[in-house]
Amino acid sequence: MKNNKSLPLDKFIENTLYDKKKGYYSTKNPFGKYGDYITAPAISGLFSEMIAIWIISFWKNLNKPKKFNVVELGPGDGTLSKVLIKSFEKFPSFFKTVNLYLYERSNLLKKIQKQKLENTNAKWLKHISEIKSGPTIFFGNEFFDAIPIKQFKKQNKLVFEKYILLNNNIKSRIIYKQASKKTIKKLKEFKLLKTNGTIEFPELGLKELKKIVAKVKKFGGGILLIDYGYQKNQNINTLQSVKLHKKNEVFDDIGKADITSLVNFNLIKDYLTKKGLKSNKIVSQSFFLKRIGILKRAEIISHKMTFKEKSDLYYRLTRLLSPKHMGEIFKIIFAYKSQKKIQLGFK
Repeated sequence: MKNNKSLPLDKFIENTLYDKKKGYYSTKNPFGKYGDYITAPAISGLFSEMIAIWIISFWKNLNKPKKFNVVELGPGDGTLSKVLIKSFEKFPSFFKTVNLYLYERSNLLKKIQKQKLENTNAKWLKHISEIKSGPTIFFGNEFFDAIPIKQFKKQNKLVFEKYILLNNNIKSRIIYKQASKKTIKKLKEFKLLKTNGTIEFPELGLKELKKIVAKVKKFGGGILLIDYGYQKNQNINTLQSVKLHKKNEVFDDIGKADITSLVNFNLIKDYLTKKGLKSNKIVSQSFFLKRIGILKRAEIISHKMTFKEKSDLYYRLTRLLSPKHMGEIFKIIFAYKSQKKIQLGFK
């Protein structure tokens, strides 16, 4: 074993997922039946429709600004953005004001998105800094869980960071190094050192949020994140891998399987409020979608359906809303800059 180089866990996952030549998102379309997982927009177009209605309502709450940006963070295969555009077109006064941007790192997925959104006015951002004016809503569905996390182990009063030892063997080895004082200070700031166990910290994710918060504070707007995660502070390892719709050993099939972690929603809320944004209570996907009218919408469109089509519609709704599926484990957070309190979907 000549090569003893080691990388912090987040940098290792970053390379695994996003390396331009061998990274998972650079070499594979992970979405759909023949991919590794299915997201809410592919389960039902109703999900994307409801997000579109929510965005238009938010715009109205901001007194209908004449320029308004929508940025989809990590737009996958473009399915959600395609429905957003179709829905926005039905509201001409809004459609005139809106600019839709897609924020995507993977060149492969960008190519797929551009094919799907051909002949539309959608634009792609390389950097959040390209937003130069206008209130902006940043929306991410399963965006944050795809950003690599750091992991630490707390034993009594000592804190160690998890590293991956790189060697010529196919198997990767885990080693621990004592965490720096600067890092320990950060973990204390977010009250993550209260108990022993595995501590997860989304350092790269917070760097992304920092850029977004700066734009929201400067131009107005907000950020809406939907992801699978938890609220109760728990020092456990949530790192997971999925391949062909089944659980996979995290360090198997490097570059050929997805690696994600559960999102600590309390930590995100804490960060966003410390940065000066207003934040609503965190709610479940089921609560949010029901509050913004997904069941009423389903009832309206089901009138013209055959029995088979109705069955399919309600099967898909169950997947979005049931506690046994996505309904409860998927949480939603909304933080914004506005004089008014905006609680649509959260009350």
